[in-house]
Amino acid sequence: MARAQAPDSGNSQFFIMFAPQPGLDGQYTIWGRVVQGMEYVDMIKRGTGSNGSVVGQPDRIIHMRVAADVK
Repeated sequence: MARAQAPDSGNSQFFIMFAPQPGLDGQYTIWGRVVQGMEYVDMIKRGTGSNGSVVGQPDRIIHMRVAADVK
């Protein structure tokens, strides 16, 4: 979850990580993984601006389903 410097400031923004980011370990909550449809993740516009922001019009999530991983 995206947040400000304060650890408890997370909100509804989130990061989609394309590679491991060890610098975020222990600082952010990881709440999902792609189990199907990775070809669509690979088509997401990648950020190139400051702080990894997307320059220009960002992609939007039109439909997404979150399922619990019950074991």
